[in-house]
Amino acid sequence: MDLASLPDRLERISAGYAAREGFARDDDWFLLKLVEELGELTQVQLARTGRGKDRGWDAEEVERRTAEEVADVLGHVLLLARRHGVDVEAAMEAKWLQWERLHPSTTEDPALL
Repeated sequence: MDLASLPDRLERISAGYAAREGFARDDDWFLLKLVEELGELTQVQLARTGRGKDRGWDAEEVERRTAEEVADVLGHVLLLARRHGVDVEAAMEAKWLQWERLHPSTTEDPALL
């Protein structure tokens, strides 16, 4: 999978789904859908930590649902970015990766994790 091509692939899927189901995807929809998916990820986290409704999920189910919801959140972040013309790779370089030189490795020191 290539991050650069992923937004266009997701767009085809999302646009097709919207056309099939008969709804419009305006600027609000892209943000609200992301918030919905983040809520679903939050629900899984609450189940993981025993602070939510008991859904009868075992550990394997929680892990499966976590992966699914992370994929949904990431997918909708990428769709929102595409909608607004955000170059995600450039934005990550400018916002996050500029700090790598100050934090070259945290994986070797458990105190930094």
